[in-house]
Amino acid sequence: MIRVPGIPAPQGSKRHVGHGVLIESSRSVGPWRERVALHLVESHPSKPRRDYIAVHLTFCFPRPKSHFKKDGTLRASAPKFPGRPDIDKLVRAILDAMTGIVFVDDSQVIRLTATKVYDTTPGVDIDWIWVVAEGNEADGAGVRA
Repeated sequence: MIRVPGIPAPQGSKRHVGHGVLIESSRSVGPWRERVALHLVESHPSKPRRDYIAVHLTFCFPRPKSHFKKDGTLRASAPKFPGRPDIDKLVRAILDAMTGIVFVDDSQVIRLTATKVYDTTPGVDIDWIWVVAEGNEADGAGVRA
């Protein structure tokens, strides 16, 4: 498992600014993807694999101050789980960061679980398991990476 610290940023849609140029609608997603990629490169020094893969992501967000009473205890009305940003957009940023480092293409992901939680330390926990399918070449496949 890899823990990437920081506030997870969603990869939203891109907008066209003319002459075939597209830019991300979120300014924070680029630096976030770069941070994730850096952590992945450090922990996965081998070349990207072509096997199938199962990925589990846990996105950790800090609770807003409004969730707490003045004495520091959690309000009864505070939600149990974070709302925004959308989980699919958070996942998209991570899978794009993993592409070319962990696997060749995100189409290799055959199982995906993602969870959003509140945590005192924001970031994302990335865990993956290589899935061996008959006919795939696998050196150590099926072993948690």
